[in-house]
Amino acid sequence: MGGGMSFPVVRLPRERVVIVTGGNAGIGYETSKWIAMMGAKVIIACRSEERATEAIERMNTEFQEEKSKGRTDIVDYDQLCVEYMHVDLASLKSTKQFIDAFIATGQPLHVLICNAGIAFVPKTYTEDGYELMFQVNYLSHFLMAAHFLPLMKSSCDDCRIVSVSSVGEKMATFDMETIQAKSTVKFGRINYYGRSKLYQIMQMYSMARRLEGSNVTIASLHPGAVDTEIVHNFDDWRFLQTLTSCVRSTGALRSPFEGAKTSINAAVNPVLRGVSGVYYMDTKPATPSGTARNKNNQEKLWQYTLECLKDWLEADIVSCLEGES
Repeated sequence: MGGGMSFPVVRLPRERVVIVTGGNAGIGYETSKWIAMMGAKVIIACRSEERATEAIERMNTEFQEEKSKGRTDIVDYDQLCVEYMHVDLASLKSTKQFIDAFIATGQPLHVLICNAGIAFVPKTYTEDGYELMFQVNYLSHFLMAAHFLPLMKSSCDDCRIVSVSSVGEKMATFDMETIQAKSTVKFGRINYYGRSKLYQIMQMYSMARRLEGSNVTIASLHPGAVDTEIVHNFDDWRFLQTLTSCVRSTGALRSPFEGAKTSINAAVNPVLRGVSGVYYMDTKPATPSGTARNKNNQEKLWQYTLECLKDWLEADIVSCLEGES
């Protein structure tokens, strides 16, 4: 499976439920597969049922291959407990429909892994009027975390929210006046991608403060430079196509399994129970940019986000999110 383990392969009960957005490909695929091979039930939340079904079939094939090696540290189920649910993070309506559909199943939720993301896309706005990377990478995941929080608070004494960010946040600026890029003459795709990842880390700090002392922890992480299909977003940008090809040829890009290690570790490692507000790199605590750690910036973003989602967050959800219930 490449490079050895840097996360513990622990036995998870089948009753432990994990949602992985974008769990059908890349880092999300490996994250979903390994957590399922440890025994948990995994919900792959993504847009394409066809691609999710293909991914689940492939996971089970690879699971059988692992079992055939005589491994005793993974479960001995006939099939992995992995299911698909639809969500389109570019739509707040779709995101809320997914939230409602999951809650309606009556299941608990123990781990939410905010993994899905897009990178370096041209300047585009969603049906909700937000810059595309801002909404897909950050805003819709925030909406998910907010609505799932009451459920997670009642699910067990060890629930976790894991947000897959990027070291690209260090290349971003923080400017509330240009947060949606509507007043900028030039749209810097690298900058705005970095901004969306910056916001995920800032959300982690803000939420960790508000959830202090609760059963829900939140972490964020950089998975490394990973060779995944996110590079499809470079199709119209020859510079990044060339740069990616050069980096790939040197072997510097990580495999999706290597990239998933930090996510898996944050989601399952028993040592991290109760540990909140930590940013990880290579499964170890790391220090994000000073911009990400600026509490004043964090609170500005928090209030702006609540304003963006005011039509999607009931008063009781906001109260729970603020740590008041």
